[in-house]
Amino acid sequence: MLTNVSLFNFEQMETVVKKNRKQQIEEKATALFRERGYAATSMRDLAQVLGIEAASLYSHIKSKEEILQKICFRMADHFFEAWKDVESENSSFAAKVEKAAAAHVRVITKNTDASAVFFNEWRHLSEPYLSEFLTMRDDYEGRFIQIIKEGKANNEFKNVDEKFMMLTILSSLNWTYNWYRPQGSLKPDEIASRLSNLILNGLKK
Repeated sequence: MLTNVSLFNFEQMETVVKKNRKQQIEEKATALFRERGYAATSMRDLAQVLGIEAASLYSHIKSKEEILQKICFRMADHFFEAWKDVESENSSFAAKVEKAAAAHVRVITKNTDASAVFFNEWRHLSEPYLSEFLTMRDDYEGRFIQIIKEGKANNEFKNVDEKFMMLTILSSLNWTYNWYRPQGSLKPDEIASRLSNLILNGLKK
């Protein structure tokens, strides 16, 4: 019985070590993808940063694209999860825009390396992942367009081009990863509030 318990504990520890190692690989790869770009980062580069042989990486990951896929789709899931707060808002469409901006910024600032990769390196996804990613992106952007459209219909917003305004909103929010610093004076919610106020000034009647 003691032997079985010891073996079970050893297997549990081995699983934890493997998970930690895989997480470490993903974190280092994410930082490299941001710094050098996905295309310019090789498995050898990643192995060198980790201090292991390149061949050893393949016992943890199949390819560097596997990491890119995880980053892109994990970030997409975070954005959709954050949208639940937006759906619960029913006071006004302006409040929805503000809540959507806050949710978006919180996701970006939680992991700026992953955000940078998500926004800049998704083009390197191969099929069918690229098409799946683009479908998810269209869905997400469509949610902003719908809020603007409904705000216009309810005479709350100006008669603006919905797609152009959506692109303006997301472009201003997405750039946050480039300058946000966790130790800075501006917290994510304050950043979102300031940006959404600027956005709403161009939307409200």
